[in-house]
Amino acid sequence: MRKLLSIILGILLLLGAVFTAKYLIDNKKRPKPKFDKIVKTVFVEKVENKEIPIIITTSGNLTAKRKIDLFAEVQGVLKASNKEFKAGTPYNSGENIISINSDEFFANLQSQKSNFYNSIIGMMPDIRFDFPEEYDKWQNYLSSFDVNKTTPVLPETSSEKEKYFISGRGINTAYYNVKNLEVKLGKYNLRAPYKGILTEALLTPGSLVRVGQKLGEFIDPSVYEMEVSVNSEFADLLILGNTVNLHNLNKTKTYTGEIVRINGRVDASSQTIKAFIEVAHKDLREGTYLEANLDARSETNAIEISRKLMVENKKIYIVRDSVLELIDVDPVYFTANTAIIKGLENDVFILSKPTPGSYDGMKVKIFQEK
Repeated sequence: MRKLLSIILGILLLLGAVFTAKYLIDNKKRPKPKFDKIVKTVFVEKVENKEIPIIITTSGNLTAKRKIDLFAEVQGVLKASNKEFKAGTPYNSGENIISINSDEFFANLQSQKSNFYNSIIGMMPDIRFDFPEEYDKWQNYLSSFDVNKTTPVLPETSSEKEKYFISGRGINTAYYNVKNLEVKLGKYNLRAPYKGILTEALLTPGSLVRVGQKLGEFIDPSVYEMEVSVNSEFADLLILGNTVNLHNLNKTKTYTGEIVRINGRVDASSQTIKAFIEVAHKDLREGTYLEANLDARSETNAIEISRKLMVENKKIYIVRDSVLELIDVDPVYFTANTAIIKGLENDVFILSKPTPGSYDGMKVKIFQEK
């Protein structure tokens, strides 16, 4: 009897555990919370295909069209002049820029001139005897000779015999030696070849100048050139004489330039062609950074959009029935900030501003201005 009661009690406990577990499982199933789906608002614009001019934007630094590096061809001490030899000093054409002390060299030149003069005097008796008809010619030459002035040109010889006689006395050699020294004396004074300004000065008065030493830089500040690189694809569009619009980085000042030279070689590494633009303006300075806008060609049935709207540089999002659709387009030309594309139909709505998290098939709402 006791055994039977134990069995019945065990069965009741087992059934109670099953019903309890079932009750707990049934009560655990709660309804999932519902969230309202967020539909993003997007900004759009309607496509209107038209003719879009392609403007090549490039940039470069200005360089003076006429610029020379000043080098010393003689040695000596740099002398002080009326104007300070410092950067920013202007000079007129022919004005003395640099003076190097030439006292020692000048004394040597005067000595050579005296020797040359004495050589001619020494041959005058022989000329009177051998070439009496040429004596007056050489006498007049001696009379016009002045050691403090430029050596006059030798008289022309009238015969081969006279020519050999003059050469045999070393007159020609002495004459050209003197002329060589006179030319070298002129290099102790460096004059401005044109009206300009000193942009670099590497020495001060009293410094020793050595042969081949760079002294400074001199430019003409009235005309400048800018070297720009243009993609070889547009090589046929570069025409000498074409007008180019230039502006500074802030686009607060504009200038007008002209294409004056085009390189005939394509850079192998960058596949670009170098063109040179000439520009003149009183506000410009060497080294100024400018941007140039070169008119290239026009594309019909195209639109220009921000590059930020491009996906992989070949796709854009359109809005069709409040749903984003990613479609392929034909990009024609890219600038730093925009892209010119073709392949869109008129009146199609495209995004006008980038939308974070966009994807193909995304439900959106078009922004409506109140």
